[in-house]
Amino acid sequence: MALSPPFCCDVMCGKLAVYLRMCGYDTAYALDRGIEADDAIADLAREESRTVLTRDRQLAERTGGVLLTDRSVEGQLRELREAGLDLALDGEPAYCGTCNGPVEPVGPEERTPEYAPTARETDIWRCRHCGQYFWKGSHWDRVRETLRGL
Repeated sequence: MALSPPFCCDVMCGKLAVYLRMCGYDTAYALDRGIEADDAIADLAREESRTVLTRDRQLAERTGGVLLTDRSVEGQLRELREAGLDLALDGEPAYCGTCNGPVEPVGPEERTPEYAPTARETDIWRCRHCGQYFWKGSHWDRVRETLRGL
């Protein structure tokens, strides 16, 4: 298993992409890019020097990617950890869990959407590509517990 970021998750590994992004890894997800075909995934990985993470044996062999055998995201994370990948949440998010864009801190004077707490209450980050807001809430806690349980 050749593990070297950045990564590209195929269409079967969408949840894995979110976890890897939260752990600070630049992780493209095929469906985020509007692609499904193996040829297009291989092209993306080659053009952006990404390691493909897939459950598709032929795609893994063709791209020199990593073949994951488990169907569950927890099992896939376990496989990656056993292969030497550090899986821990970063102190501050670097990548958007939604689109993989870079995130930036939101200043305490800036307004946040109704669904988010204010930046005066807690640390908030915003994706520079899609505008999604993030903070360390219950989802962050669930991901942390999942990673601890591997």
